[in-house]
Amino acid sequence: MQKYEDRNYRKKVKAKGLISFNVTVKETDLWISAETDLAEEIRDMVVGCRYQLENYIQSHPDFLTTLKPYPPDPYAPFIIQEMIKATRDIGVGPMASVAGAIAQLVGTDLLKVTDQVIIENGGDIFMKINREATVSIFAGGSPLSERVGLKIPAGMMPLGVCSSSGKVGHSLSLGAADVITVVSTSAIRADGAATALGNRIRSIKDLEKVAEWAGAMDGVLGGVAILGDSMATWGDIELVAL
Repeated sequence: MQKYEDRNYRKKVKAKGLISFNVTVKETDLWISAETDLAEEIRDMVVGCRYQLENYIQSHPDFLTTLKPYPPDPYAPFIIQEMIKATRDIGVGPMASVAGAIAQLVGTDLLKVTDQVIIENGGDIFMKINREATVSIFAGGSPLSERVGLKIPAGMMPLGVCSSSGKVGHSLSLGAADVITVVSTSAIRADGAATALGNRIRSIKDLEKVAEWAGAMDGVLGGVAILGDSMATWGDIELVAL
């Protein structure tokens, strides 16, 4: 699997009128664009999210390793409950949504003190800005990589734009897609759905079915799947050439 730990794609982010900065806590590496530098506040938020996750995993180690939906736990911390809820009906384990969950919870908290924020966590994004935005789609070695993007109207935000790949990155995918990108009102749901759909794309023929599969998932607004030089799109999205 191709590595991209250097995250060079972040150098291409152009968040006009916003300040961009990095916050890293252990394995969590966030790139944030906001109206002011909120690095200290965000670091505290990430530490809180990780504390809940790490403590729960210590007493429930199967939460970390299972690839199947996890049973509800009304006594679990909020982030755990949200991850379980977002993945229970789509056939993946809760950790498939962890990057989106941290982005979502940190971003939602930040909106209490700033009107605009973009949180990117390993290619999974929570965003709310006051103008139209274009999200470039990175698809590894595909000739379509960074040639197309999703145009996001301001009125659709806040929302999540999350991706999964069978060829790029460190996250587990059982499929062969160069990338599958999902748009949802929840970054937690988008992250889990991208993994679930990506797991099912093994060949070009599967691109013909992805819209049907995604249509059965509540909360998924639309998305893009790329395998080689082939692409499928579905839902309430606008694709633009870059």
